[in-house]
Amino acid sequence: MRVLVRLSARADAAYDNAYHHKLRGRIWRALDGTEYDALHDSNEPPGFAYSNPFPPRDMREGDERTLLVASPDEQLLAHVAADLLSDRELNVGEMPFRVEDASALTPDAGEPGTSGTIETGTGLLVRIPPWRCEEYGIDHPGGDTAVFWRPEHTTEPLMNQLEANLDRKHRLFAPDYLPGPSDRQGELFDSYELLKTFAVPVTVTEGERMTFVLSKWKFGYTVRDDHHRRHLNLALDCGLGERNSLGFGFVNVDEKYDPYGEPAPEVHAG
Repeated sequence: MRVLVRLSARADAAYDNAYHHKLRGRIWRALDGTEYDALHDSNEPPGFAYSNPFPPRDMREGDERTLLVASPDEQLLAHVAADLLSDRELNVGEMPFRVEDASALTPDAGEPGTSGTIETGTGLLVRIPPWRCEEYGIDHPGGDTAVFWRPEHTTEPLMNQLEANLDRKHRLFAPDYLPGPSDRQGELFDSYELLKTFAVPVTVTEGERMTFVLSKWKFGYTVRDDHHRRHLNLALDCGLGERNSLGFGFVNVDEKYDPYGEPAPEVHAG
């Protein structure tokens, strides 16, 4: 599930690529005092992900932008939407916006037999834990620090870490009796197209900045059964990889074809 937020620029502004910390802060502010407030200081995935304000380019007063906030929890999204509509001033770093509207969306990977591509709307953060580096033939500098995934590491550790992370989200947000991604045979995706890798400095907390190595991808998929469909939809709701609450790993269905090979529209609600 998602909330689609329509924005208008309140002034001329350069696009601020360091939007992560400020936008995350506004979402947590919307959850302050709710049953989700305790997630803020936990080490578990928070159950939401969000896009950048797009399209990502400099703006003039009155220009329109769009923001998407995703979660498997409809009530969490309701709190976010209500906060944005009650206080329509949204300042994302150096970008001042007004919230014009918010509506619900329900993206869906599609029924069994559907094929398509899922593209990372924001950078994907994947880290290889030190105790698995030797298994993958990755040089580790020593200590307890995880290694950021890079193209020379191949797709095997990337996909293993993505599946493990999605397993963790499945345990948190799906019913216990349903199988998780690693409980089923078959890969999450059929194909992997690396679009780019890049490093970005990010404010993690006030006064603390870290540089993350990220990657952008286009993943091909064919829905095998209802469980596979559910796992792909969980990725659409929670994001892929780590640090989704910082705006990383937000994904979209880019193309979709029904079991007969015809273009399939997205399913929207609201």
